[in-house]
Amino acid sequence: MPTGQVLWFTGLSGSGKTTLCQSVGASLRETDLPVQLLDSDMVRRDLWNDLGYSEQDRIEHNRRLGYLAGLLSQHGITVLVAAISPLRSIREQARRTCPRFCEVFVDAPLSVCEQRDPKGLYRRFRSGMISNFTGIDAPYERPVSPEIVCQTALESIMESTEKVLHFLKLQRGL
Repeated sequence: MPTGQVLWFTGLSGSGKTTLCQSVGASLRETDLPVQLLDSDMVRRDLWNDLGYSEQDRIEHNRRLGYLAGLLSQHGITVLVAAISPLRSIREQARRTCPRFCEVFVDAPLSVCEQRDPKGLYRRFRSGMISNFTGIDAPYERPVSPEIVCQTALESIMESTEKVLHFLKLQRGL
């Protein structure tokens, strides 16, 4: 059975990771390619809600995500992971865990992410309801050399989707 691929979408909250994963996933399903989306928030809620948002818990959450993505990819599944993954070391650990790994930087300025605020997290942070918020009072280390960069404040969802699909076509001959 062919090995699948892991595409790890990283970026600030509200940058468009999940939206882009959903769009890429829909396009890939049209080609009958087995695809699984792992949205970090949903996986945390449904599989390991024992973890909080401390740095150690974030590291462990991403380690588990990487392990799960790697397992799925070994069965020929293309895995789309939408996770902030704030530290480079977290993403490098996922790269080591997953044989065919592609880092997709979903790049949007903090101001745009805060304006979008799909989950109301920035509003909650600004009102003092939450702290340790990635990109503001907790670190987000931008990728140094991702395989793909999608600038979602400048590109349409379809333009970003096409970038990802083009990369996959080159990798897999789709």
